[in-house]
Amino acid sequence: MSTQTFPQDTQISSPKPVLKVIDAVALIVGIVIGAGIFRTPSFVAGNVDNGGVMLTTWLLGGLISLIGALCYAELATAFPNTGGDYHFLMRAFGRRLAFLFAWARMSVIQTGSIALLSFIFGDYASRIYPLGEQSTVIYAALAVMGLTGINLLGIMMGTGTQKMLTALELLGILVLIVIGLVFYSPVDTAPTILPGVTGFSNSMGLSMVFVLLTFGGWNEAAYISAEMKSKNKAGQRQIALALILSILIITGVYYFINLAYLQVLGLENMASSTAVASDLMQVVIGDVGAWLISLLVAIAALTSANATIFTGARSNFALGRDFKLFAFMGKWDSEKSGPVKAFITQGAISLVLVSFGLFSRDGFETMVDFTAPVFWFFLLMVGVALFVLRRKFPGIKRPFRVPLYPILPLIFCLSSSYLLYSSIVYTGWGALVGIAVLLVGILLMFIYPIQAKGHNLPTNQKDHGPI
Repeated sequence: MSTQTFPQDTQISSPKPVLKVIDAVALIVGIVIGAGIFRTPSFVAGNVDNGGVMLTTWLLGGLISLIGALCYAELATAFPNTGGDYHFLMRAFGRRLAFLFAWARMSVIQTGSIALLSFIFGDYASRIYPLGEQSTVIYAALAVMGLTGINLLGIMMGTGTQKMLTALELLGILVLIVIGLVFYSPVDTAPTILPGVTGFSNSMGLSMVFVLLTFGGWNEAAYISAEMKSKNKAGQRQIALALILSILIITGVYYFINLAYLQVLGLENMASSTAVASDLMQVVIGDVGAWLISLLVAIAALTSANATIFTGARSNFALGRDFKLFAFMGKWDSEKSGPVKAFITQGAISLVLVSFGLFSRDGFETMVDFTAPVFWFFLLMVGVALFVLRRKFPGIKRPFRVPLYPILPLIFCLSSSYLLYSSIVYTGWGALVGIAVLLVGILLMFIYPIQAKGHNLPTNQKDHGPI
């Protein structure tokens, strides 16, 4: 089969290596440190017996995330590709599972995450300046359209906006930490803030679910692996460096912000709080603190949403590049260094999901239910793909190899399996809708033969760019 006419075979429509380590770190940190850290600490505190155990769970979450990042670092350096997880699954399991993943990411995982983050932005922006009865939905829609428009202007605009938002977000969190740890002296909380390993309750597993959900998103680095600058062979390890640095930054931020919550509020007040960051600011500063924290959470949500939009369009591009049914998304604009039509499609689907907020009382919770089971299923499959690809391509160059193989990848798979189980057990009707949309993708595979455009899965050992 001739492949001359397909976009991936021409230089003009291929991703260019223009991203630096700092760009990748800004994207990863921006995705992970979203509004979750302002919601989940209360759930974690309510499922442990003392403050030391609570802090330990956040360190464990960072450790598990680092193990996952090491696994992804091997995959991303051995198979750098704009398709990210999609490409790994294609290599390991073939076209059908890869197509199903790309369909799920386009219709459930990524677009659902964008809608979820937009709802959070809408909730807190409405506290600052309400726009009426449907204020949250209006703000959410504006966020989707505005951030999509920024990324349509080009990669420099998208990454520049990301770095600015991430800097503002981290600055705000740093202020929160300093206020809680330096400018507030509790009467007696010393026994509760000392790390320890005793006092684990029967609900410890549930607390880890919330912790790992709050760490979620670091895997998005795989989608920019083909766009990382590389002056030499060592440069291929840049994405691994970005992943490790990001997880270390995130773990440090999460640990210290929870330490600040604990010092100001104590474990019991944390567990009973519905807005733990606002309560901290209320205690230390007063009413003005509630307004400031609303602004911080709104910025955090925008930061994560922008990064999610940036990486999500790249898997849509890979889907369109490889499968005729979605060919309209498989064109790369060399001038803007981005997949324009993939951005537009993603934005349109996200707006449809945002519109669910007109009919649901809690758009955020609905989107969590909608995305979680599908997300964790495919993350588990990527973990399994690491084992499969080691066997299928034993001779391929791997600039970075996950240490302690196969122990660390096995831990990653087991943790993903547990999160998959938990997301099904603890979520509501939204999870069934997400699974139903996934089933639609399976039907499409039977209606339209899954034939990749010029994607013949070469058996040679060279695979360092768009296929």
